Amino acid sequence: MGFTRVGVEPEGLAVSPDGKIVVGTSETTNMAHFIDTATKKTVANVLVPARPRMAAFSPDGGEVWVTSEVGGGVSVIDAATHKIVGHVGFEVAGLRSENIQPVGVNFTRDGKLAFVSLGPANRIAVVDVKTRQVEKYLLVGQRVWHGGFTPDDKYFLSVNGVSNDVSIIDVGALKVVKSVQVGESPWDVAIVPGAKVLGAKVLGAKP
Repeated sequence: MGFTRVGVEPEGLAVSPDGKIVVGTSETTNMAHFIDTATKKTVANVLVPARPRMAAFSPDGGEVWVTSEVGGGVSVIDAATHKIVGHVGFEVAGLRSENIQPVGVNFTRDGKLAFVSLGPANRIAVVDVKTRQVEKYLLVGQRVWHGGFTPDDKYFLSVNGVSNDVSIIDVGALKVVKSVQVGESPWDVAIVPGAKVLGAKVLGAKP
């Protein structure tokens, strides 16, 4: 057991594919902290835009994407050099910029697409990882903070905290195919590997 000192109001955690590095975000300090899991020492502190919420490693471990809720975008950090190498911004017609609040970020297994949950914008942004451009905005339920892919990457489940439902997205078609009512104020989803058929039956997705 050990402790690693980070910034004020630690929030999100991401583990590198090889398990050697953990990235933690500190909302008030506006930093992403790179922590060596063997030594439990912080090896880098990266300043990012306001209120970083979550971090995610790309499947190949080369990049870390950090969402900034108040900053309204995603910082792309080189996992080896700890330098910011890119930025993903969002703009939705008819919405004020302050209503676009990215929190969750999930990569497809092939690393080609990132699905970013935009909070009260009520949308999932589908981002081309290579170009860092938004391919499409998908309208989902109210206040989406997080989501997750089924093990086969066929569906993405958007968890909508205010409308109390889950939007099921067909990843191939980039289309919302169903909305399923759940309990009050859902926050995130955990998908059990190997439970594809059961999940399809329970959630109403087409197998």
